[in-house]
Amino acid sequence: MSHTKVGKEALLQRVKRIAGQVQAIERALEGDADCAKTLHLVAATRGAMNGLLDEIIEDHAWEHVAKAGLSDEERAQGTRELLEAIRRYGK
Repeated sequence: MSHTKVGKEALLQRVKRIAGQVQAIERALEGDADCAKTLHLVAATRGAMNGLLDEIIEDHAWEHVAKAGLSDEERAQGTRELLEAIRRYGK
């Protein structure tokens, strides 16, 4: 079973909260909200996205890199996937 399936409901709840935060940013921009308020909303949303990313990266590392019983090729593939995601995030 995929590790994202195990915590699927919790991950989906986080995504729904993030979607709500993005909608709040949209409303703030459409309503000409104060720039400080909009900055705060964007920063909070970015923090929530970072938290989600951290959780998925950690789960991936434990499941596809550090898990006992994985073959060397499975570990290498898990590491490649992890590094690719981290590189993308850094861009």
